[in-house]
Amino acid sequence: MTILEAIRYGIQNINSDTPQLDAEVLLSSVLKKDRLYLIIHKDDILDNEVLERYKEYVERRKKGEPVAYIINKKEFYGYEFYVEKGVLIPRPDTEILVEEVIKRSGEYENPVIVDVGCGSGAISVTLAKEIKGSRVFALDLMDIPIKVTKINAKRLGVEDRVQVIRSDIFENLNKELEGRVDIIVSNPPYIRDEVIPTLMTDVKDYEPYEALSGGEDGLIFYRRIAKEALKYLKRDGLIAFEIGFDQREELFNILSKDYKDIECIKDLAGLDRVILARRG
Repeated sequence: MTILEAIRYGIQNINSDTPQLDAEVLLSSVLKKDRLYLIIHKDDILDNEVLERYKEYVERRKKGEPVAYIINKKEFYGYEFYVEKGVLIPRPDTEILVEEVIKRSGEYENPVIVDVGCGSGAISVTLAKEIKGSRVFALDLMDIPIKVTKINAKRLGVEDRVQVIRSDIFENLNKELEGRVDIIVSNPPYIRDEVIPTLMTDVKDYEPYEALSGGEDGLIFYRRIAKEALKYLKRDGLIAFEIGFDQREELFNILSKDYKDIECIKDLAGLDRVILARRG
């Protein structure tokens, strides 16, 4: 089977909105080549070992497994992150959260940053890469996110400035940081429990439930983080959340008591996506 025939095989067998893209990415991963290579070498014959692995990948994708879990990587903010089942797959919407934090980070000298619920480490590690002199504390309660964030911090050369801590919200954060944190950032679970069964198969059946579920109203983690952050944030310190498209009003209500300068940033589709505020 040639490269071109293999791609056609993938297109015919993959049930997704982007079968050609998926097929090309999967084959590129097996060959350890980029997609341009597939075009230039479309008539090359694939050896049996490569073909068998590719067909295995196609079968996994056919069942709904996300491409990122199959090839164990996902690009985020121009960096390549290792991912595996058990961490939320980094998404382009979250780049908006990171971008908005980076824009405001210049207000703080050598900022101390806390990422609550670090997952793959996409936010923590990117902020450490992009904000010179920053110290980042990446918090998560689960084993796999802790392991994956450490892997990504090391791969991207910031393991000396990203400290990964097993913690339920701020429970195990060093008490010496009370009142000394410049920025708290989080992309918490924010999907209402009743909505999760309606999500796409590759999300609801593969991505970790605990990284999706925000409780009955989707707001349980926002309430906890906003309240407990007051102990750690400096006055005028920044808190930044990714939110669901319909959660702006509720977040304003949660934050309005103890925070000021609350603002909402929209995503490229014009939907509310990021909330920022400062400690009062």
